[in-house]
Amino acid sequence: QVQLVESGGGLVQAGGSLRLSCAASGIIVSRNVIEWYRQVAGKERELVASITRWPITNYADSVKGRFTISRDDAKNTVYLQMNSLKPEDTAVYFCKAPSTSRNYWGRGTQVTVSS
Repeated sequence: QVQLVESGGGLVQAGGSLRLSCAASGIIVSRNVIEWYRQVAGKERELVASITRWPITNYADSVKGRFTISRDDAKNTVYLQMNSLKPEDTAVYFCKAPSTSRNYWGRGTQVTVSS
């Protein structure tokens, strides 16, 4: 059974940093695409960053140069390093493992950036 567990969220001042973790079980992150999304209440989830098996990384324009996605294969964990945080980065952050049969989501971690 695939499980994704996010952690690392919290309250931070604008300009600060946080590192989110997505710990996976039942799936090998180095062999799959893993994505980070975020969602503000009342809005659709937004793709923030992704990492492929090669690994190739991609970022939303709104976070380029500030966020970095990476993974630790030994820990089977994907990270999202978030620097220079802005109030508009406030959201619940989710990791996702897409597949042809279904998408696997974690439960999310709240990130709040105060101005």
